[in-house]
Amino acid sequence: MIQIDDKLISEDIFSEEFVCNLTKCKGACCVEGDVGAPLDKDELVILDNIYDKIKPYLTEAGIKALDEQGTWTTDPSDGMYVTPMVEDAECAYVTFDEKGITKCGIEKAYEDGAVDWQKPISCHLYPIRITEYSTFSALNYHEWNVCSDACTLGKELQVPVYKFLKTPLTRKYGEDFYATLSDVAEEWKKEYGN
Repeated sequence: MIQIDDKLISEDIFSEEFVCNLTKCKGACCVEGDVGAPLDKDELVILDNIYDKIKPYLTEAGIKALDEQGTWTTDPSDGMYVTPMVEDAECAYVTFDEKGITKCGIEKAYEDGAVDWQKPISCHLYPIRITEYSTFSALNYHEWNVCSDACTLGKELQVPVYKFLKTPLTRKYGEDFYATLSDVAEEWKKEYGN
């Protein structure tokens, strides 16, 4: 682990390579799993406030799930905030394009200018998962078999996780943090990289 300010960063974020390959996986990360996407506490109010604006971008099944469960819910195993799911399948905010590839209804509304919030940060940052502790945040690389095609493409293109996630890392922590992270990654690569 490498420390930058109050963040502990797994070296896997420098060593692993990753580029989403939606044509292969079809956005399985939005469909697979036992619970919805993790949410930060401050995102709960945002979801409540933008629901009416994003509703036209959602599926009927998603709208039904959100109307029944609310715009967010909790993981029964640990009480963490998560997005609701449609019948224990896809995230309630998911839409599907003509090729069956998942898209985020929130992000589609953002791209159209209907809302000014892109999507939950946990979705934007994937495959990095953040665990918050009382005095620090831990940033870890999350391996999931549904993302094997993203790992393959990342290796082909030689894109480390931290570079693939430049935009969401900057969104979450700011430009100064990302610049420091990049510098640390370059130093790490010189010392430990291939």
